[in-house]
Amino acid sequence: MTHTSSTVQPYDNLTPDIILDAIESIGFEVSGSLFPLNSYENRVYQIGLNDESDLIAKFYRPHRWSDTMILEEHAFSSELAENDIPVIAPINTNNKSLFIYQGYRFAIFPKRGGRSPELDNDEHLKWLGRFMGRIHAVGRTARFQHRATLTVKRLGYDSYHFLTENNFIPDYLQHNYALVVEEILEKVGNRFEACLATNIRIHGDCHPGNILWTPDGPHFVDLDDTMMGPAIQDLWMLLSGERSLMEKQLQVIMEGYTMFSNFDSMELSLIEPLRALRQINYSAWLARRWDDPAFPLHFPWFNSPRYWEDHLNDLRQQNMLLDERIIKY
Repeated sequence: MTHTSSTVQPYDNLTPDIILDAIESIGFEVSGSLFPLNSYENRVYQIGLNDESDLIAKFYRPHRWSDTMILEEHAFSSELAENDIPVIAPINTNNKSLFIYQGYRFAIFPKRGGRSPELDNDEHLKWLGRFMGRIHAVGRTARFQHRATLTVKRLGYDSYHFLTENNFIPDYLQHNYALVVEEILEKVGNRFEACLATNIRIHGDCHPGNILWTPDGPHFVDLDDTMMGPAIQDLWMLLSGERSLMEKQLQVIMEGYTMFSNFDSMELSLIEPLRALRQINYSAWLARRWDDPAFPLHFPWFNSPRYWEDHLNDLRQQNMLLDERIIKY
């Protein structure tokens, strides 16, 4: 199978010297210590300073977000932090949070440790529910003017068309893939139209990897995908297992959530549609980034016939879940 490619890579010129010089350009004295952290969309590094402290530097993928979109993300992070919500907001230096050096835009953050939350722990789930309720209470007070909105078109149809138009789907699977995805997207679109969910400012990508747990509770990291969307988008990724288990988890989360924010139970009808959109969009995300050398290195299983066969089977199963009863709590 073939697809479009480019010889120009977004991070070709982002050398260790450029990274350290960038941090020094905004007034920090670096020790020379630099440690890359797991991040594929952007490039993120732990930087050692001469005072033996560390900070985190995020270099944004070129051409992905506009400056106004990044600054809106920063403003939302800071707004949440000002409301005593444990979100890792960018550090302001000379009244700026977004910097540019040698063509690369970057931001710096305090270093915070932690481990993954225990999603089989009711105390953890209720705690997460409380904080998500607080985040959404703030999120409802204003609207983004520049950030993206969660839509079936953007995550579903645009992703589907990218994969098919750039020849990622093997020839022998194209017909069946099109049948399943088009049926899924029709069902998903109908569910969104029936739900009429209110879009608010949300984290957008609140999977457990973006939550760090400490003895003082959770804190939330990486608002890179913050957007306008339904509240349930920030909750459904905390659920796992069989339907009965997910319903129990959801009940515990909502005990905490509804202490701080109202929730429209109609949004529960979007859990499986959102899962379907994420499956389709995830494959398209890998495909869109496949020319970045970091992606074949870290995702070697992608874009093989076996991958697409498994992906199609997963979509078939998800298509059946869209016809089952809606998860309740």
